[in-house]
Amino acid sequence: MFDKFREECGVVAIYQNPEAAKLAYLGLHALQHRGQESAGISASNGVTLHSDKGMGLVGDIFTGPVLDKLKGSLAIGHTRYSTTGDSALLNCQPLMVECNKGQIAVAHNGNLVNAADIRARLGEGGSIFQTTSDTEVILHLVAHSKEETLVEAIAESLRRIEGAFSVVILTPDRIMAARDPRGFRPLSMGRIPATPTTRQESIVFASETTAFDLLGAEFIRDVKPGELVVIGPEGTSSIDFAPPMPQSACIFEHVYFARPDSYVFGRSVNESREAMGRQLARESAVDADIVVAVPDSGVPAAVGFAAESGIPYRVGLVRSHYVGRTFIEPEQGMRDFGVKLKLNPVKSIIQGKRVILIDDSIVRGTTSKKIVRLIRNAGAKEVHMRISCPPTISPCYYGVDTPSKKQLIAANKSIEEIREFVGADSLAYLSMEGLKAACGDGLENTYCTACYTGDYPTDWVGIEDIQPAVVTKIG
Repeated sequence: MFDKFREECGVVAIYQNPEAAKLAYLGLHALQHRGQESAGISASNGVTLHSDKGMGLVGDIFTGPVLDKLKGSLAIGHTRYSTTGDSALLNCQPLMVECNKGQIAVAHNGNLVNAADIRARLGEGGSIFQTTSDTEVILHLVAHSKEETLVEAIAESLRRIEGAFSVVILTPDRIMAARDPRGFRPLSMGRIPATPTTRQESIVFASETTAFDLLGAEFIRDVKPGELVVIGPEGTSSIDFAPPMPQSACIFEHVYFARPDSYVFGRSVNESREAMGRQLARESAVDADIVVAVPDSGVPAAVGFAAESGIPYRVGLVRSHYVGRTFIEPEQGMRDFGVKLKLNPVKSIIQGKRVILIDDSIVRGTTSKKIVRLIRNAGAKEVHMRISCPPTISPCYYGVDTPSKKQLIAANKSIEEIREFVGADSLAYLSMEGLKAACGDGLENTYCTACYTGDYPTDWVGIEDIQPAVVTKIG
């Protein structure tokens, strides 16, 4: 309904808690914004794995009776938007198999750019794939590995895949978590303190720290790029499965994907977005009466813009959070029906005002056009659109469901042509330098900005590039 990039996926893992599946469920609930097509949980009772998954929202799939069947003190979970593979039940994760290395379940956030090549070679060797998801490639590589232990087989398999991946892996007695060597996607590690009931602390992993808040977990650290963390009966160990590479953290996590109450790549998402708004105000000031955000993701940038410009921030658009996945449109049709279902202007605030409208991005431009029309129809005297990131000119191949280049309006039109298309009185984007400064580029992180530049950080990887792992004991 909304013209936005889709948030790839979210993963969570729980080690050593008697209610592991229920905690995984709560973690997925906190990560629901990262994917609403399907969800799944796999749990281990120490001997065998059990899974349940389905299409839809986390709360609709995992009722009390369903969670009661997922017994055990270890669990992983996944909530999904499809980036590769069809949106179907067979592609729901975690994917679970029983192979020569034992039972394994995998949940993956990201996208493997060499999955098709590996899949073709494995297929020529007789491998039979059950899904169209790139995640299944990881399981086949593990099964085909000649390494003696499961951990070594997983490390070898991770060296053979290229692209973006933050994965959590479940075996009957272990939880593992890994990030790709460039660190495209976030993955954090936390600790739930022992209670009289649990008697021992639990270790958790999640795509965003907002899940820790709901679980009562303390943040420990981010899983490092190129690191495989293994937690089992022997304790916790860390494997550097790949040599260091230039970091390419996804900057769009801070622009749009992550929740503002999360810390992603070691940085507050809310602080980044407010800084984007402040910088946007410095770069593209305009005389106006009020600043209005396109909720929800545009709110922090609008707050920052208002603070920097001195123009008051007002809640001029109200979002409905109760729009389902399907709805019945009146037979007569209604102009801008989809947007009106989700957004409604507050006429008493907007009428007669010169409005600065803040949004986080323009993808195809169709939704922006409808929102500008909503603001004008509510009586706005002027509508000045400000976007808290640079023009999006290239698709993402690292786990984001983006349109093709021909569908991206900024790849095919000038800023003036986009302004004319959306119907705003003026239009300005945040500069690349402003975005990087707002997100601490070069200080805490180095970011991938391929969607704004077309400069992609990966090449295809060959088997000959595989390097041996280095294992270090933690603690």
